[in-house]
Amino acid sequence: MDTGTVPSDASAPESGVTRLEPGTTRRSLMNSAQLRNRFWTAPNQITLLRLIFIPFVIISVFDAHWRWALGLLLAAAASDALDGLLARKLHQQTLLGQYLDPIADKLLLSSLFLVLSFVKKIPWRYTVLVFSRDLCIVATAVVLYATAGFRDFRPSIFGKLNTAFQIATVFFVVLSQVVETHWLPMLVKFLLYATFTFTTVSGVHYVLLTGHRLRNVQHKAVVNSQ
Repeated sequence: MDTGTVPSDASAPESGVTRLEPGTTRRSLMNSAQLRNRFWTAPNQITLLRLIFIPFVIISVFDAHWRWALGLLLAAAASDALDGLLARKLHQQTLLGQYLDPIADKLLLSSLFLVLSFVKKIPWRYTVLVFSRDLCIVATAVVLYATAGFRDFRPSIFGKLNTAFQIATVFFVVLSQVVETHWLPMLVKFLLYATFTFTTVSGVHYVLLTGHRLRNVQHKAVVNSQ
């Protein structure tokens, strides 16, 4: 006898409610918790703190408060060393941290080159070259990742030397506004020339190295498919 009762499995589509399996919900919650744990590690928090330094360094340079700018630069350098040390000692090296750390360093360096050019402490040609190289590298990385899924963008030895010279350049430019010695202007000039050289060399080498890595990945993919 038909009582007019709708079966329970037919009522779900009519209600418009999608039921999640218990296992799916549990996995989603676990993934969310793991993401939060990776984000809020001590090294990552220190890296984020370094990002907070950037506007204060810029303000200090524009206002010609060179001692404050120098102090903030030293604090940023200390935080950079500390987050790397903690990541190794506490075994908290995360993929997020591997991206955040160089981004924080690059934002701080680029901002300093830009603001020091505005206040006429670094000639514009060096800042334009630094920004042009970085923009070309970012554009290349985005295109290769979007079209080929390529992710191997490790810095080369020339890239590391370039970063080291850029850091030394902005540090000694700021230091030269605090300490007056006869050797600092000569050192700054040498560092600017070195930055110009290694920015150019590292940019060309990066393109060649990335092309080589991409060909290797494509070759391995062809071999594996056979």
